[in-house]
Formats: sequence, C-alpha cells, structure tokens
Amino acid sequence: MFRFFQRPIPLVLGLAFLTTIPVLTALVQVVQIPTGTYPDDSARLAFAPIAWFAHVLAGVAFGITGPVQFVRALRHRFGALHRVSGRIFVVSGAVLGLSGLALLAQVTSLRTPLADGARGLFGLALLGALALALAAIRDRDVMRHRAWMIRAYAIGMGLGAVGLVFFPIYLVTGQAPTGLGSDLLFVGSWLMSILLGETIIRRTSRPSVQVPA
Repeated sequence: MFRFFQRPIPLVLGLAFLTTIPVLTALVQVVQIPTGTYPDDSARLAFAPIAWFAHVLAGVAFGITGPVQFVRALRHRFGALHRVSGRIFVVSGAVLGLSGLALLAQVTSLRTPLADGARGLFGLALLGALALALAAIRDRDVMRHRAWMIRAYAIGMGLGAVGLVFFPIYLVTGQAPTGLGSDLLFVGSWLMSILLGETIIRRTSRPSVQVPA
C-alpha cells in the first residue's frame, strides 16, 4: 500500500486531494477578507484581519508547495525548483503557525476551549517541526530533513483531514457536528493526519543520507 507514496504521480495526487478542502477554502477567504463578503460565522475573525489574511494566504502557499516537496523524482530532476519551493514552504508554514497563534490570542474564541487548545499545540508543533527540518538540512542530513518536513506538512494540513471528516457529515445531516463529539472529531481528525505522516515516514524511510559539504 505504502509504495503508493513512493511513486511521483500518485503521491502528488494523494497529497493534492488531502489539501483540496483547506486550500480552496483559503482561496475563497483571500477574496472575502479584503472585500468584507465573508459569512456571518466568520465575522469574529474580522477583529484580527491582518492575522486572518496572513493565515489564509500562507495556507494557500503551504498547501500548494507541500506536494512538490515530497516527490523524489522532481527533487532529482529539478533541484532548483525543489529548493525554491522548499523555502516558500518553510516561510509560509512559519507564517501559518504564527498567524494561527495570533488569531487564538486576538479572537475571543474560534471554536471551543478544547479545540482552541489543540489548535495552539498544533501551531507550536508546526513551528517546531519546521525548525528541526531546517536544522537537519544545515547538518546535511537529508533523511532527517525529509522526515521533519513531512511532519510539518501533516501538522499544517491537519485541517484538511478535519474537512474530509466533517464535510460528509454536513452533507448527510445538513449541519456541522457540535458539542463534545465535534471537539473529539476535530482533534481526532487532526491527529489522524499526523499519524499518517508518521506512517509514511516509517514505511518509506531509508538509512540517513549525509550530503557532502
């Protein structure tokens, strides 16, 4: 099964599928925020417009550049593209994490205390994973760098997993889940994304490679 994640085209398609919901949502909000046409349930985010806009814009860049980073064939054939997209990925990931934390600090409540606490932890985890990925590549440890980049992507795109779980429920019931069950689904879906990232790392890892200085 996990050979799927080692093949260029299926890997890109799989990652693109996981990022479709958050990236499309973010693209819509990129237009809605400057024009003030966002829905009523997002109005509270308008109290932090800069953090909100930075968050969705960074989410678009992070979601688009992520799949490109993990295709081995593209890394080998287009090394310059890999490096440029990698820099965009890291910068946008850092902005995504920091702006998410800023939203939590500036807006009274994005969801519930449990979900907001989880968002905060995931935001810190994203920043930590990116820092460790940078440290690994500076040490020229390619496999450790790859592992932390995958972890960063799995954390940053956890909201995509949430969307994949919540959207079918909304289609069937006509409303999003609420209450404690909603919180548990929210956190559990995000953790599933992280678990998938860890599984991919373990199933596709090779002995650590040191790049010559």
